[in-house]
Amino acid sequence: MSLKDQLRILVVDDMSTSRGIIIQALEAIGIRNIQYAASGAEALAIMARQPVHLVLSDYHMPGMDGIQLLREIRTDAKTRAAGFILITGKADKGIIDSGKALGLNNFIKKPFGPQDLKSCLEAVVGRL
Repeated sequence: MSLKDQLRILVVDDMSTSRGIIIQALEAIGIRNIQYAASGAEALAIMARQPVHLVLSDYHMPGMDGIQLLREIRTDAKTRAAGFILITGKADKGIIDSGKALGLNNFIKKPFGPQDLKSCLEAVVGRL
């Protein structure tokens, strides 16, 4: 079984259109085991029920932004080992540095295509 078949990914974005674009890009790469959440709180609830290997989270979300979600994931023993990729419209150095201090594995700037996403994922999980 290949890594693509085993990898469990959680996409977190409050915008359904953005979630759809990310999911389509993952499917274009050949990844099929994808869950999604519309908020940080929903993502944490999903992860409490079933662990994931990797979280792809938008930065700008109401209630809990991507960095706050990363902080919550890293402080819970059950979720802290999950990889975390931040998706952002602008790669602000302060945001990225805050994320790295919390254990951010990688980030990707919007807009991106399937090949960009694949490279970003491979930097975290290895060759797909």
